[in-house]
Amino acid sequence: MKIAFIGAVEISRKSLTALIHMRSNVVGVCTLKESAANADHCDLSGICETHGIPWAYAPEINSDDTIAWLRDKSPDVIFCIGWSRLLGDTLLALAPLGVVGFHPAALPFNRGRHPIVWALALGLPETAATFLMMDKGADTGDIVSQRIIKIADEDDAGSLYEKVTQSALEQLHVLVPQLAEGSFVRVPQDKSAGNAWRKRGKSDGQIDWRMSAHSIHNLVRSLAKPYVGAHFIAQGREIKVWKTETAINSPDNIEPGKILEATHRGPLIKCGQGAIRLLKTDPEFKPLAGEYL
Repeated sequence: MKIAFIGAVEISRKSLTALIHMRSNVVGVCTLKESAANADHCDLSGICETHGIPWAYAPEINSDDTIAWLRDKSPDVIFCIGWSRLLGDTLLALAPLGVVGFHPAALPFNRGRHPIVWALALGLPETAATFLMMDKGADTGDIVSQRIIKIADEDDAGSLYEKVTQSALEQLHVLVPQLAEGSFVRVPQDKSAGNAWRKRGKSDGQIDWRMSAHSIHNLVRSLAKPYVGAHFIAQGREIKVWKTETAINSPDNIEPGKILEATHRGPLIKCGQGAIRLLKTDPEFKPLAGEYL
């Protein structure tokens, strides 16, 4: 079975590496040299050079040149893992088995953008790793493999990303032989069920001290590395927040944004409900107790 691969983020790199280690017949790879849209961007050309796999940069994935390049490889199936652009009808129909996509959420729920970030920011108890046959919609195709992933209280974006990735690699070892044998099962999504998450902007990552300490803590862990980090503005500069802990007991008659403590462990700040301690920031933030943010 000849496989073409499309991807340009860290999970793309690990998935392509897994396919190579499985001795899959990868006949061509489309990737990106750079991407302002993905904090976890990964150019796959180096892996392809190492293993003698044809590759091409595809900033316009639906262009005639890219379609022609892929068609020349005669793939039986295309894997699209870690690609933020929708595929057009011509590309979706190019391979006999179609295009297998990946979405780190429990489809039909939580389609759309930034699924790892939203799951953590909203405090969800679980998510999923889902492979699907792509159609012209966004994450609406038939499911061919799905595994539920529990989200632990201590998880942040980095650890949840790793959980999702490891599940995806394990699922690939089952799914690829099923595709080759024609034994895979397609489960249609109920398109009237579920929901779709919107694209996040920089303002979504700005801390508002009127939020509860729990909500701020979830926001911080949702944007931890490999993502861009939650932030706030103090003393005319942007402070990135990478790690926090909540304090349940705090005075009710203190306004949000007041520094309750300033110790070696980090400042403790009053929130709309509770208080939060900033354990790791960039640059280091050392306010005085009693100051306001």
